[in-house]
Amino acid sequence: MLPVLGVLIVFMFINSRKRQKQMKAEQEEKATKTVPGAKVLLQGGLYGTIVAFNPDDLDEPALVEIAPGTVIEVHSQAILRIVEPKDAVTEDVADAADEAAGSDQTPSIETAEETRARLERDADDK
Repeated sequence: MLPVLGVLIVFMFINSRKRQKQMKAEQEEKATKTVPGAKVLLQGGLYGTIVAFNPDDLDEPALVEIAPGTVIEVHSQAILRIVEPKDAVTEDVADAADEAAGSDQTPSIETAEETRARLERDADDK
């Protein structure tokens, strides 16, 4: 019984060291990729773009732009991950939307006022 306990303890230490190395590598990779202009996902589920970040002083808040002209301060640990651009997927989706619409124009993004007006129209129709 004692040898089985010894094997389990050794396995536990080996597994925890491997996990620590993996976490340290992930943190270093995140620190190198967290540069101004990088798209990020925050802990709260918000997506944004890094405006300012100091990898040397992690207690200093990072500035993240979540909408044009809207910059917020977040703790550096609130940055969950760096969002990798998926240009190929985006192009495929845009091509499919163009084919469905039957035009060569890319669809425009709706402004806040247009969204509010559309929602009010939809509520009036109900």
